[in-house]
Amino acid sequence: AEARERFAPKQTVSRPDAALMPGLVNAHTHNPMTLLRGVADDLPLMVWLQQHIWPVEAAVIGPEFVADGTTLAIAEMLRGGTTCANENYFFSDVQAAVYKQHGFRALVGAVIIDFPTAWAKTDDEYFAKAGELHDQWRNDPLIGTSFAPHAPYTVNDANFERVRMLSDQLDMQVHLHTHETAQEISDSIKLHGQRPLARLDRLGLVNDRLIAVHMTQLTEAEIHLCAERGVSVVHCPESNLKLASGFCPACALQRAGVNLAIGTDGCASNNDLDMFSENRTAAILAKAVANDATALDAATTLRAATLGGARALGFGDRIGSIEVGKQADLVCVDLSALETQPLHHVLSQLVYAAGRHQVSDVWIAGQPKLVQRELVGMDTAAIVANARQWRERIRHIRA
Repeated sequence: AEARERFAPKQTVSRPDAALMPGLVNAHTHNPMTLLRGVADDLPLMVWLQQHIWPVEAAVIGPEFVADGTTLAIAEMLRGGTTCANENYFFSDVQAAVYKQHGFRALVGAVIIDFPTAWAKTDDEYFAKAGELHDQWRNDPLIGTSFAPHAPYTVNDANFERVRMLSDQLDMQVHLHTHETAQEISDSIKLHGQRPLARLDRLGLVNDRLIAVHMTQLTEAEIHLCAERGVSVVHCPESNLKLASGFCPACALQRAGVNLAIGTDGCASNNDLDMFSENRTAAILAKAVANDATALDAATTLRAATLGGARALGFGDRIGSIEVGKQADLVCVDLSALETQPLHHVLSQLVYAAGRHQVSDVWIAGQPKLVQRELVGMDTAAIVANARQWRERIRHIRA
């Protein structure tokens, strides 16, 4: 009532049985991999990666694959209430352009990896493309850029040091997978005489620009190091569970003061971009891991999936909460359905009962992207038809 007295609205949207919440931030994605959904399932990480995903990617990766997969992902994310993604994939220039085309907010990572790909052939080329990406998008209101060194087991010391130097100079986040499996840690000790996080610390990367993804197998000392240095940790519970990678101590990290965010990982390992499902899994799994029913309560989980993600990406002053002066990245969730009735506690229902099918409306920077479950400016039938074409192309490659 007060708002109506003070302001003259251009448009009024009435959703009397809905919750209005900040847009969800998917803090770890490989969104072109929507086109690899279901290609290889029920496998451990390194078998899945080395024997299935990398060979298929080597055959299909290019601007067309990346653009089409990113478009499919944007449509799926919008229908599920996600308004921002933290992206980590090849052809980041193509991705940034697609996100911008659809008015979707993203931090787009420039991949750094020790072997040649269709994206770049040499170390210098990877870094040159990262610099070009930064220069092109540095003042954009929707698109940010980061360095995305793949993982400690695919990036050498010299390249990590180069990432650290340039991220300091350009004030860019560093988005990488680390401490994903027990094997990664044992291999690091054999090769480098240190656990991955200790090696990253030696190289100067453990700081408030680091977005550390997965973070299983952590010691108490490592948790406190992350808290002291301002590291953001992205918890991807469903991907970790599906790949049997291990458990992120999400509650211990959060209680130690670490900024916690939530991500789905890519569709090849999850196999969806459903942040409602991810939030519920994160909250329930945290209780089992901590053996504490109070661990990662509904409010804490929802904060991690919104403001925690925004802060991890360096967007905390713009999005992640509904506050004066912030961008209107908003989601309307219809709670009138029988699955969320009776409505005793809104936050609990949003985390433990509501599903992405209950998202009715989405706005990014105040612009409507989903209106009463209908995507704005995106042709769903064409996107699905295109995905089916990719299925046939990939099937012939694997035959």
